[in-house]
Amino acid sequence: MKPLPPPAWIATPDALARLADELRRQPRLAVDTESNSLHAYREQVCLLQFSTPQADYLVDPLALKDLSPLAPLFADPAIEKVFHAVEYDLIGLQRDHGIKIVNLFDTMQAARILGYKRVGLDGLLSEKFGIQMNKRYQKADWGRRPLPPDLLNYARLDTHYLLDLRDLLQAELTARGLWPLALEEFARLALGNGNNKPEEAPWQKLGRAHRLDGQQLAVLQELWEWREGRARRLDRPVFKVLGEKWLIVLAQRMPAGLEDLSRLGLTGRQIHAYGRELLAAVERGRQAAPLRRTHSSRPGQAYLDRLEALSQWRKGAARKMGVDSDIVLPRPFMHAIAERAPKTLADLAEAMPNAPWRIERFGPQILAAIQKKR
Repeated sequence: MKPLPPPAWIATPDALARLADELRRQPRLAVDTESNSLHAYREQVCLLQFSTPQADYLVDPLALKDLSPLAPLFADPAIEKVFHAVEYDLIGLQRDHGIKIVNLFDTMQAARILGYKRVGLDGLLSEKFGIQMNKRYQKADWGRRPLPPDLLNYARLDTHYLLDLRDLLQAELTARGLWPLALEEFARLALGNGNNKPEEAPWQKLGRAHRLDGQQLAVLQELWEWREGRARRLDRPVFKVLGEKWLIVLAQRMPAGLEDLSRLGLTGRQIHAYGRELLAAVERGRQAAPLRRTHSSRPGQAYLDRLEALSQWRKGAARKMGVDSDIVLPRPFMHAIAERAPKTLADLAEAMPNAPWRIERFGPQILAAIQKKR
């Protein structure tokens, strides 16, 4: 295979302005981002990749800071932005640079709609183009500078073949009558644009926190805040300081001495590094006022029955299509339908906005499924 020319490195405002002018003339752009979530306390987008049919570009957000010249490109409905597994990219671009995306194509979601078993980019590039990606770079520290040549080449491969892959997948979607569903799904993904629901209290996000009483929750909060502070000072991801399971165990058992930490199973290294700080956090929680967990109202039985009926129905529909069940009916739609209990297709359209293909294909079946559980 003919060697690829080196990608253009964009790290100055003038170079970024010229790149924005060039990209503005393209009907489609392949895009990807790389972040340092495995290597820093507060992750950020560390690299932004673009490919056109003519060239590959690597943009350095750590050197540029201001990526606003690119914002109009992402917001332009006349330019299609092609990603692979776009949801994480949406979150990072919105969080770090206020960038929102209009008109996208997600090659991973396209492959899922087609029922592919291997939907990772490495699997698709291998199947379609015989390209082998080196997986050892998947956990690389993208915040390091300078980035070595092999890492730069790996980054460019994430977008270099994406436009060709997009065209192959669109042809398959069209041939199988699934192109309208794909457009519907891409538009639904774009509406996310990195906007998440308000976060719950930190201790409520841990899987076994519901088993803790009020005093244990106070200890958990102190341990959580200790870990955040430690990770921030070390500029290290929180899980590399102490795993979440240990926060729960320590809150449950409330150890009083270093020997207690050892009996619980912490390593000698952990005890040497953090033992006294952990015990101090536990003691602060022990002395604090008990915390009350914020309880959300429990859904009614009718809602739960409809949700179960929808879950069973979509599993069967997904088997017939040969796809994952969320392709048939994404969870936000499923919960909205269970909540609203629509009686007509018009009612259903309000619970499933901008989903004409799904309503036409599955609407009567969905209404029939929940009708049995009213």
